[in-house]
Amino acid sequence: MRKATIFLLLSLLMVTGCSVNPVTGQREFVMMSTAQEIEMGKQNYSPMQQSQGGVYDIDPELTAYVQRVGQSVASQSGVNLPYEFVVLNNSVPNAWALPGGKIAINRGLLTEIESEAELAAVLGHEAVHAAARHSAQQQSRAMLIQVGVMGTAIAASDNDYGALIVGGANVLAQAGLARYGRSAELESDLYGMRYMSKAGYDPQGAVALQETFVRLSESRRSDWLSGLFASHPPSPERVSANIATASTLPPGGMRGEREYQAVMGRTNQLKPAYEAYDEGRTALAEKDAQQALAKVNQALKLLPDEAHFHALRGDIRLVEDKFDMAVTNYSRAIDRRDSFFYYHLQRGLARKELGQVDAAVADLENSIALLPTAPAHYALGDIAKARGNFPEAIQHFKVVAEAGGEYGEAATGELIRLDLPSTPGAYINHACSADNSDNLVISVRNETSVTVTGVQVAIRYNDASGRVQQKRFNVGEQIEPRGVATVNTGMGPYATGSGCPVEVVAAQIAE
Repeated sequence: MRKATIFLLLSLLMVTGCSVNPVTGQREFVMMSTAQEIEMGKQNYSPMQQSQGGVYDIDPELTAYVQRVGQSVASQSGVNLPYEFVVLNNSVPNAWALPGGKIAINRGLLTEIESEAELAAVLGHEAVHAAARHSAQQQSRAMLIQVGVMGTAIAASDNDYGALIVGGANVLAQAGLARYGRSAELESDLYGMRYMSKAGYDPQGAVALQETFVRLSESRRSDWLSGLFASHPPSPERVSANIATASTLPPGGMRGEREYQAVMGRTNQLKPAYEAYDEGRTALAEKDAQQALAKVNQALKLLPDEAHFHALRGDIRLVEDKFDMAVTNYSRAIDRRDSFFYYHLQRGLARKELGQVDAAVADLENSIALLPTAPAHYALGDIAKARGNFPEAIQHFKVVAEAGGEYGEAATGELIRLDLPSTPGAYINHACSADNSDNLVISVRNETSVTVTGVQVAIRYNDASGRVQQKRFNVGEQIEPRGVATVNTGMGPYATGSGCPVEVVAAQIAE
């Protein structure tokens, strides 16, 4: 019966998940509607921008130019999506597309390509990823895998598979940002070249672009490897495929070298300033604050209005514990660009160190509104704990704990300290068994990463008159992380497997 149910579930998914690829016309397995894709892209577009440097607003003419080229190419797809194009303030050469036509290209990639036709090739490629629903296909395949795993779990046990579904949801979230497969890349190259040709561009621009990418991949430049090549790996195969595609398209078309270089004039002129800034960031990461300060001062001399540069000076002052100077620098960054989460986050952390708690909370909350981060939630949790607002602190620490990593580990410790005394059963598991005399034996397991003490369990039972009674037992003195302790209650008779009428009612951290 269970196997039949699983087969029916998988069959239903296969039937309901089949749809026509709007680009190729082929039937493919997609379990997400176009409306859902558009909503997903809409919800994630701003956070994705925030997490990768924010909008490049120093050169608005360049952004308008990219948007014109992008819309010109994307309009040839025949797929009615709300396409948007944005330039990000990031030196890593990269471009990406979210479901629903939300596309971004980094400043760092724009300074590497050489013509409008190459730009059209990049944006056309990303437009195909959105139009052909490549992200939705990835997520649908991942969902089917999870259903298969879930079916196995159901076959093994009829209950307690909720955690597996949550884990599957995490996998799906990651699948949306994973690198595209070989077929998706070749498909995007093919149709992207067709779109750019229809828009009046020379498709040889796409050939030249891929040839450049292959050369750069062979040099193994770290910025390329961490950017475009991580999700769009180049290959001689893609170059050959582009050459073959170009031969099938009308010859000629616009290359636009002079037009592109003219529009890129200001950004190319500013490239030394951003290079100095990037070197300053690297120096600070290597704990060379003096070199970092020299580099950021060099950058500021070339471009005083760039908010990122002022924020880097703030970061330098922050690591030097010069918190008042850090606040000044972050404020200068916010005065120039108040829509970027990082400046608010860092000023909030600096103000917290200065004891300016109300101002710190305002900054941290502003940063979370732009992009929820572990440092912001952790700092707000710490402030709430200091104010005695434990419920609010617990909520912030829970958000951070679920994220994992260094902050997650620290938040888990704080969460246990605050939440363990009131909800010990959430951290201490229990089980019942019988000894040789059929007396009830209770085992508890410490599921936390800290040593606990004072563990108490309560047993519910009916006395001779049928009234419900409760009896408490102490279990162990100290229980190490993942450790187990037992107590023989002497109460019986108890039949193993007949239920476990026990509740963990007390526990605390062993300081």
